[in-house]
Amino acid sequence: MSEQHESADCQELFALLSEYLDLELPEEACAKMQAHFANCPPCVQFVESLRKTIQLVGRYHPGVVPQPLKDQSKERLRQAWERAQGF
Repeated sequence: MSEQHESADCQELFALLSEYLDLELPEEACAKMQAHFANCPPCVQFVESLRKTIQLVGRYHPGVVPQPLKDQSKERLRQAWERAQGF
């Protein structure tokens, strides 16, 4: 890939990448991006990585967030840490 290709076309397409992945671009813009991807393996790799990231984030469901430690528990942890440090 030439430097001109990378700096001009790739950057222009990266600006539209979110809309492309969300299928929000006009057909002409999608065709332009697909033509670019046909000749730019680094962009294809980046787009596929981004797609996978989006899929993983979509499947992530955090568990229950633990409650803050009570003062007594904090004090016991502090004392244990101090003992481990030799204080």
